[in-house]
Amino acid sequence: MRYMIIVRATPDSEAGVMPRDEDIARMGAYHEELARAGVLLDGAGLKGSSHGWRVRYRGNSRSIVDGPFTESKELIAGYTLIQVKSREEALEWARRYPNPVADGADAEIEVRELFELDDFEPSPSLERFRELDAGRER
Repeated sequence: MRYMIIVRATPDSEAGVMPRDEDIARMGAYHEELARAGVLLDGAGLKGSSHGWRVRYRGNSRSIVDGPFTESKELIAGYTLIQVKSREEALEWARRYPNPVADGADAEIEVRELFELDDFEPSPSLERFRELDAGRER
């Protein structure tokens, strides 16, 4: 089971304020612990939305909307991707996640389970994704 731990953006992260060294150290220690346990798949911080864009779909047409985006509470500042044996194990790792905001200010992370290919009904289209996954594992 794969889970994504999602760190919400703050006005500071959107403004490009870099984390303090002690915050980086806490997060590094946590990720080292995940790696030692063999559950860490990936993790990274994201630059502010001013460095990104959105693709807006209207029927078959697409348009690009450049950042920055105003609602920072709806933006993601970073993520950690883990693979564990159960929801309970993911919950335990999430409880140990360091506060992502400096000085222990109020913060919130979100944890979401990823779909696995076995969650879907078998189909030729799904087999194309299985082939992609097999190629990625080599």
